[in-house]
Amino acid sequence: MGSKRRRRRSAFTLTELLVVMAIIAVLVGMIVPAIQRIRESANQIKCKNNLHQIGIALHLYYNDRGTFPASADLRTGKNGDNFSILSQLLPYVDENNLSKSIDWNQSVDQQGRITEHRIPIYVCPSEPNDRPRVVGAVQQYPLNYAANLGTWFVYDPMNGQGGDGACYCNSWLRPSDFSDGLSTTLAFSEVKAFNAILRDSGKPNQPNAPVPATPEEVIAYGGTYEPDTGHTNWADGRVLQAGFTTVFRPNMPVRYTFDKHDYDIDWVSITEGMT
Repeated sequence: MGSKRRRRRSAFTLTELLVVMAIIAVLVGMIVPAIQRIRESANQIKCKNNLHQIGIALHLYYNDRGTFPASADLRTGKNGDNFSILSQLLPYVDENNLSKSIDWNQSVDQQGRITEHRIPIYVCPSEPNDRPRVVGAVQQYPLNYAANLGTWFVYDPMNGQGGDGACYCNSWLRPSDFSDGLSTTLAFSEVKAFNAILRDSGKPNQPNAPVPATPEEVIAYGGTYEPDTGHTNWADGRVLQAGFTTVFRPNMPVRYTFDKHDYDIDWVSITEGMT
């Protein structure tokens, strides 16, 4: 009668298991950041492409109408919130049906069915607040691309003078109006959605006020603090929504303390169209 031999089953020891788990953790730690970098690189390409497409839309608008769009149309005599330059570009960014749905004779605030729409080309893929803002019964969708309204001064309603940017209220400029040429003019830039704002102090109250040298000078003008309000409505033509100025270098914080917390704010002395 032959003898039976037991075959011993091999298995990981606790030490080996811990080593394998450590190797896996290291690999995951290397792979995840690499994936994130690849994703962010793809987002940057998409973001640049969005800006490129907006630039093309500006020229298509000009080809059709003979001028570039204004930041807002305030000729109607309504108070504020007239439709933005991005609203005027809708037919040229594959949103013609939405453009046809707009009642251009009514205020933006009265057209929630328009402002609630997410316009893909107006939102950066890396935007952490890619969600609508609820204002009463109305939803507004944010934006990440805004028009250059100038260095500091935006608009004087007394004489219709605008700033030195690519557009301003009722501007409708032509290429000949850009003395430095279109290729050296900043038209659009990225902006942060849901930015805090300080607004409507009425100071300074003259159009030739000097450009602030520091963020502290801006804060000193004061105003009403509103959190999560700026760049939250792509359809609104006010500078706090669809515009920016170049007082400071890009990404320079303007710190404002409210309720013992510091916030990076946008600021405006008074909203276009409100006086």
